[in-house]
Amino acid sequence: MKNDMLKANKHVDFKSTQDKFAAYIRDPENNLPPSDVKEHRMIMYRALFFNNIEGFLSGNFPVLKTLLKETEWLALVQDFFAKHPCKTPHFSQIPEEFLDYLQNERDNSKDLPFLLELAHYEWVEMALSIAKDDLTTYGLDSNNLLKQNISLSPLAWPLAYQYPVHKIAPAFLPLEAPEQATFLIVYRNKDDDINFIEITPITYRLLEIIQEQEYSLTEEYLNQIAQESNHPDPEVIIMGGLKILRELADKRIINLA
Repeated sequence: MKNDMLKANKHVDFKSTQDKFAAYIRDPENNLPPSDVKEHRMIMYRALFFNNIEGFLSGNFPVLKTLLKETEWLALVQDFFAKHPCKTPHFSQIPEEFLDYLQNERDNSKDLPFLLELAHYEWVEMALSIAKDDLTTYGLDSNNLLKQNISLSPLAWPLAYQYPVHKIAPAFLPLEAPEQATFLIVYRNKDDDINFIEITPITYRLLEIIQEQEYSLTEEYLNQIAQESNHPDPEVIIMGGLKILRELADKRIINLA
């Protein structure tokens, strides 16, 4: 009985030390280190953990980092490190956890207004580069595209942003969203390079329809977009859409379903 109590006390002590250790590692300014661990060791552990997190974020969000002063960037990383309880042990998923933090936990009125959108755009590049989906190796018959069932490549993501995220740089910092939203396709090509194409709102809507109703005939998608557009001459929309789909098929963005 006595031995059981000693074991229980040891377990409680270990758990308490572990909690203090983690709290200090995350936020040393607001938490004391465990008393039974030497201070220089805690400083070393703290630097090791923080530098790993900062390194992953720097590598995945390089544009965002260049827009901030070093002190601002480190403060942002520290806030994420202290506040966000990561749900994954995989380092490759840390950027997605960072997005979750920006969207649901970050609350700083001094942040750049496009912070979340820019971070998402940079995350997309990383996510597509490691995606396990395969690129279709066979193409479409461009001469008979209207009568073929098509789908959107899983390695091509249509995206809509309030800000022109693909143009943001230290020399271009839009502090107000323009009237026209930005529409992009970010995709991985046959050489595993990540590319983007800026597209029109109507092309974005066409790709949305293909995603929502995948494996239908091309002409069905084009008829729907023509109907939605209320254009006085639907044939103009259909022929324009067909031309765009042929161009996207050449890049394997549109595939044979």
